[in-house]
Amino acid sequence: MNVLLIGSGGREHALAIALGASPLLTRLFAAPGNPGIGEVAQNVALDAANHSAVIAFCKAHEIDLVVIGPEAPLVAGLVDDLTAAGVPAFGPSKIAAQLEGSKGYTKDLCREFSIPTADYERFSDAEGAKAYARQRGAPIVVKADGLAAGKGVVVAESMDEAEAAIDMIFGGAFGQAGAEVVIEDFLEGEETSFFALCDGECAIPFASAQDHKRVGEGDVGPNTGGMGAYSPAPIMSDAMSARVMAEIVAPTMAGMKARGAPYRGVLFVGLMIGASGPKLIEFNARFGDPETQVMLPRLDCDLLPLLLASATGKLPQAPVALKPQSALTIVYAANGYPDSPQRGTEIHGLDNARAQADVTITHAGTKLQGDKLIANGGRVLNVTALGEDVADARRKAYAALEMIDWPGGFYRRDIGWRALAR
Repeated sequence: MNVLLIGSGGREHALAIALGASPLLTRLFAAPGNPGIGEVAQNVALDAANHSAVIAFCKAHEIDLVVIGPEAPLVAGLVDDLTAAGVPAFGPSKIAAQLEGSKGYTKDLCREFSIPTADYERFSDAEGAKAYARQRGAPIVVKADGLAAGKGVVVAESMDEAEAAIDMIFGGAFGQAGAEVVIEDFLEGEETSFFALCDGECAIPFASAQDHKRVGEGDVGPNTGGMGAYSPAPIMSDAMSARVMAEIVAPTMAGMKARGAPYRGVLFVGLMIGASGPKLIEFNARFGDPETQVMLPRLDCDLLPLLLASATGKLPQAPVALKPQSALTIVYAANGYPDSPQRGTEIHGLDNARAQADVTITHAGTKLQGDKLIANGGRVLNVTALGEDVADARRKAYAALEMIDWPGGFYRRDIGWRALAR
């Protein structure tokens, strides 16, 4: 099979490694890819926003499956256009991708189909939003409705913070993504991520992970795209996973089908596990980052036929095979991240780090400058290790990370603390 992978980050590098291991694979292309992806795929200069160019490339190179990593091409309808051209694509349609593209759309779906989530209301004006926030009281959550690169959510501890967040969003901080605001109650509990593969009719569990969103150790400082993760999430027992599938995933699949937008692809379920059980925080319409980097090394089966089966409506009704080991990923970020990451610093020592047993290095924000590897983003590298448990994986990951010579970067030293505390 010939496969085209869309994207350029650590998530896509992890997908490229897993796809590259498939005996079914003939050729793997990546658009635009990155230096790490280029070691296992052929990087091509192809703009995913130019749907006609993507289709022409697929026809010219006899592409059997397109795997779309990031959310923006999904929300823009790339899957719809590829499908219309007869090219199978892994990911939801434009309408189905509104589960990520519009938080208000998702909350309304939850209300209509009795999916457990926080109480909420939607607003297109600041005064109405502030009045509702004052009525509900702090802490309270303020969300930009649309795509905001993981930065459009503020957990306000006070009304002053809530009102400032409402003004910031309506003031244009996230462009059109902030044309509408969702105000929702604060949920108590333990946050975790759960993933299911879907084919429009049914869904099967994939894996779970727990992310570290805050930039600073001890979970302090601003939210980021994620500073590290581990898998599986200890709180996601077989019983809890079954509840999530029955109470959240199944009614979502039924609701989307009833709306004429059957969901295909991976459904990323952001959860809060509290005293009354699981509640939905939000959906994402694609694999997470860095959750993908920490989940895929645990995969004990071929990823490629699973993605193809999801795209073509033929998922097997059997659990995805996972290794019994735990995995842990540490994000190596550029100094100044998330506000003003410093680009252009040189990175050394990757060969020694990735030569360690059970260790995988994925590139998230790098570029080649001649023969030099240069930081070219906020989150730059991911160091992942497999271990007998989280403590063992953590030891291996940090040992490998310390072999990397990059004064221009930093990382949290407490990844996995919640699992270890258990």
